Amino acid sequence: MDGFFPRLLLIFFTALGVVLGAAVVGSLAAVLVGQPPLRTMTRLALEIKIWAIAAAMGGTFSAIEILGQGLLEGQFRILAKQLLFIIVAFIGAQVGYWLIQNLAGGK
Repeated sequence: MDGFFPRLLLIFFTALGVVLGAAVVGSLAAVLVGQPPLRTMTRLALEIKIWAIAAAMGGTFSAIEILGQGLLEGQFRILAKQLLFIIVAFIGAQVGYWLIQNLAGGK
């Protein structure tokens, strides 16, 4: 994915997929050990959000390196793109959490 907008979509759906996948597959473990699966699903979705953002960004080190490059070397275009990627990853993870919350019956 070379373009800017295709990369935005990839980051959004990767973060969304990490949250949804972790919550659904994790709830299967809750079923196997006799725990309430919907409560476990909601808790896992909340706990996995930060990791979904890191996974969607391709790891945290490269994101921090690019942010530093943008700040220290005055490359504000790169800095703006990286911040937008982080925001889109956060939105994707939040949408995944919202979907799981609604699936599990809300708060």
